[in-house]
Amino acid sequence: MRAARSGFLTLSLALGAMPCAMAQYAAVPYPNAATPKAIDLGETKSLSGASTMSVTVALGLPAIGDAENLLKALNTPGNPQYHQYLTADQFTARFAPTNADVAKVIASLAKYGLTAERITATTLQATGRTADVERAFGVTLHSYEVPGHGNVAGYRFHAPLGRATIPAEISASVAAVVGLDTRPSLRPLMTAAPKTAFKPLPVKAPSTTTGNAFGTLTVADFAKTYNVQPLYGLGVSGSGRTLGIMTFASFTPSDAYAYWSAVGLNVRNNRIKIVNVDGGPGAPSDDSGSGETTLDVEQSGGIAPGANVIVYQGPNTNQAFVDVFAAAIDADKAQSLSISWGDWEWLNNFENAPVTDPTTGNTVSTLRAVHELLVRAGIQGQSVFAAAGDGGAYDANDSFGCYGPYSPTVSTSCSLVVSVDYPASDPAITAGGGTTLPGLQTYCLNSACTDTYDVYIARERVWGWDYLNGLCEALGYDNPIACGTFAVGGGGGVSVFFPKPDYQYGVSGVQLSQPHQVFRAGDYVTGADVYYALPSYYAGRNVPDISFNADPDTGYSIYYTSDVSGFGVLTFYGGTSFVGPQLNGVTTLLGQYLHAGPGLGLLNYPLYRLAASGRGYGGRNAPLHAIAYGDNWFYHGSNGYNPAAGLGTLDVFNFAQALRGE
Repeated sequence: MRAARSGFLTLSLALGAMPCAMAQYAAVPYPNAATPKAIDLGETKSLSGASTMSVTVALGLPAIGDAENLLKALNTPGNPQYHQYLTADQFTARFAPTNADVAKVIASLAKYGLTAERITATTLQATGRTADVERAFGVTLHSYEVPGHGNVAGYRFHAPLGRATIPAEISASVAAVVGLDTRPSLRPLMTAAPKTAFKPLPVKAPSTTTGNAFGTLTVADFAKTYNVQPLYGLGVSGSGRTLGIMTFASFTPSDAYAYWSAVGLNVRNNRIKIVNVDGGPGAPSDDSGSGETTLDVEQSGGIAPGANVIVYQGPNTNQAFVDVFAAAIDADKAQSLSISWGDWEWLNNFENAPVTDPTTGNTVSTLRAVHELLVRAGIQGQSVFAAAGDGGAYDANDSFGCYGPYSPTVSTSCSLVVSVDYPASDPAITAGGGTTLPGLQTYCLNSACTDTYDVYIARERVWGWDYLNGLCEALGYDNPIACGTFAVGGGGGVSVFFPKPDYQYGVSGVQLSQPHQVFRAGDYVTGADVYYALPSYYAGRNVPDISFNADPDTGYSIYYTSDVSGFGVLTFYGGTSFVGPQLNGVTTLLGQYLHAGPGLGLLNYPLYRLAASGRGYGGRNAPLHAIAYGDNWFYHGSNGYNPAAGLGTLDVFNFAQALRGE
């Protein structure tokens, strides 16, 4: 990889000697297609002896329907409660389980020998011997080992053999029990340029679009492309605001300071605060996803250079997934939050994570617990953003690294299934999708770069690497899977878990789920032979909501300290993991500009209101730009909403004016 300007690299490498604080234990690698199958070591209680373990018991909101109605009222102009957000204490007093309810749950768990402590308004940490945890939730836990492979370290986890059961006397109070299954499952949603092709040359983008070359774009280029600069001209920098990053790998803070310095930003040298959740994620490492956390901080804090930054970081487990959301939302210190980790929304059903409620027969799960936390965030005025994924319309296949076709005789095979990523599919979060910027891309066809291949993108389009099919053919690949380009693109589609939210009604282009979507996979792919027929024609939540450039081939640079190669500048990186923190930074600027004390709340409401009213598109001051070209391997761009780029891209300053006028 080469940068456009040698001075850029020289400056950044000189800054790489800055010290960094390292955690004291190793981080767990995130799963990918190369992760070996786990080996069953036997019963956890036999291996752990008298040692203890902890699980998180997430308590449900007793009046979740009332809370969701309030979330809508807070975002409805003309309603007496419009923008009358609650403080964290006010929310707790009005919606959280009462002290009596919590005491009942704690007493019930004590009967099984578990000690429970209230950590946040809606979460308890229950601790006890493994045998007592098994008895409380009616499971048998086994320990597993994933062998090391290549330079990637091995690790152990425990998981139940079957679905757990909540004690009947507290089942009505519990939204989820997490921590029974500790396997890492979350993936960072960052993507590099295709590894099977020679890296694209950093051809300079048109001057009307960006300043730096594709592959080396910075937050300054983002500001030019999406019209953030007028806010800077008014002195808006995010001053007095706080943004939060939720993540599952630690990072080297000096990388972020070096990046901000290199792009000419004057920031306070103590603006970053780190909050370790569940003990933290361990030392920074390439295999655990530290590059993701690094770019999240660099992008969000670079777009809003005057803001404080809090990084909520935990280990890569379902338990920490809930606990990180709970910590960030319960603290209510950050007016906006973003997360760039996720997985297929249906994956929760494969991992024995849901717990059966014996009273109703229904299951409670991580998704319910996090959804209720997100509703709370919106009521408190916090805006929360998630990356929509980088597997195009096929998030399930991207999660498993398996792209079909399925054969019952091949344990490594699976079927293609149109699917979406979580938490982006939650209706109480704003999902960021991906585009490709217009301009010339030039690729080397050999290592000497004596032969090149040009791709010209005339207009900003949906990010989907099918536009590289010609390059793949020129490189000698007979299909995009072999080339490494399928099904890479901006995540988008229709949830089959969450129903269509009220703000998507009346919006042209919103779709139903596709029919005949069946996920079949061999035991090497998922750990067991599985068959899942997903709901057809389901009126589900459409993803994404809004998009920015996420294509690595028109992408960005990251300042990053590798645990293998040391400090350097990574180029040609992208993924919707950039869009989440970019929206986070933008919202921090909007909050200062609009003097929105507690925050702006769930931005989906004003975004879709603009689209439905006809005020979103057209004219010199349009806040939305429709992405009418390209596709994410299934869904196509259009004038208006589509499940590929959502409502399109945002003109930030025009959006600020539209919000001011509401």
